[in-house]
Amino acid sequence: MAMHPLRKQRLGIVVFILLASAAAAAFLGYALRENINLFYPPADIVAGKAPVDKKIRAGGMVEEGSVERATDSLKVRFRVTDYSASVAVAYEGILPDLFAEGEGVVVTGRLAEDGVFYADEVLAKHDENYMPPEVSEALEKSAQSRAEEATAGKEYNGS
Repeated sequence: MAMHPLRKQRLGIVVFILLASAAAAAFLGYALRENINLFYPPADIVAGKAPVDKKIRAGGMVEEGSVERATDSLKVRFRVTDYSASVAVAYEGILPDLFAEGEGVVVTGRLAEDGVFYADEVLAKHDENYMPPEVSEALEKSAQSRAEEATAGKEYNGS
């Protein structure tokens, strides 16, 4: 029993559409995987949990007294902290107007082998009512772990 030519043609078209859709979905998935910027707080970066030389985001507070600006270029170095660890950030470009020591910041870039975070983008928010959710979460986790360490220290000392 042979397949009717019209039915064969329709089957060919359906198979082609399915293969084309699968290929498009695969390309889209690959492209999105490359652009996902995973967020890491400074404690995770210092602990070695962040991938080296992959595009990631980091955030926390700009450490007081850590901002060093070059006099002859737009290069700036500063440290981002979650109050349990801090990471050196190097950036070349114009910083946002709201960038300041002691304020929340999110940086996008790559972590180098030397432990310095080379930022392509710096985002700052200067409203005490707003903080990027990732940053406030990281700061809360850091505060909890510091509180637990302090409690454990008291128990150990027998107080």
